[in-house]
Amino acid sequence: MGKGACRALWISQGSLSMSSTTTDAVARDDLALLELTPTGSLRIGIVAAPAPSALFAVFDAGSQAYRGVTLDIGGALAARLGVAVEIVNFPNSGACTDAVENGTIDVSFMPIDDERRRRVAFGPIYYVLESTYLVTASSGITTLEEVDREGVRVIGIANTTTIRSAARSLKTAVPEAVETIAEAIDRLLQGKAEALALSRDAFRTLLAKLPGARVLDGGFQQTGIAIAVAHGKPSALAFVSAFLEEAKASGLVRKALDDAGFADAPVAPPGA
Repeated sequence: MGKGACRALWISQGSLSMSSTTTDAVARDDLALLELTPTGSLRIGIVAAPAPSALFAVFDAGSQAYRGVTLDIGGALAARLGVAVEIVNFPNSGACTDAVENGTIDVSFMPIDDERRRRVAFGPIYYVLESTYLVTASSGITTLEEVDREGVRVIGIANTTTIRSAARSLKTAVPEAVETIAEAIDRLLQGKAEALALSRDAFRTLLAKLPGARVLDGGFQQTGIAIAVAHGKPSALAFVSAFLEEAKASGLVRKALDDAGFADAPVAPPGA
């Protein structure tokens, strides 16, 4: 298990009930079940953060459980398979990629780039994200171009598609990797960075934690958040791909986004 990973075994009643909104078009497949649940439960990798996004989950102190879009979709997948859910929280999506690749989890959801395609097998995307910068009030930065200046300290989350894309697009500034969203917020609040590279949807809820900060217009990356399994599991990939397409069509993904506070976030189109 990777650094910072945290496990919890649970069955989400909300996810179980949501699964009934899908049809029976995706029948349980015995070979897919074997490939997806070698331990008997579905081990789902998530990334928790101080505020939710289309990717990030949050920990609910009241229920002592994680909640979010990936929990709802993953829980519905487990319900379709008829197995319990084992949630494994990771510090970032790069650590999730490692865990899918090495088989310590069975399925996860993450943004796509070419490096990840070499390491894990992707099914359909459920959300299209744009990466941009949040800048501090004291930075004086108002445009994407102004981020790429001498002396501007840019941070991003380690081993993610966003920090890799930021590094490719910046010519002068060099992004520094931090492990978690919480660490990034601390760096900004302490005046140790001027700009944070992240997906635009995540900034909507993080802004309240960073007085005076603003999100820049435009972006430097567009990609999709997709369901992912290990390479070499064709039945598992076919099953989760069919399931996610059905989840988009049935309204399951729409409800998951709405429940997380993203009612205006569009669901990715069929076949995406």
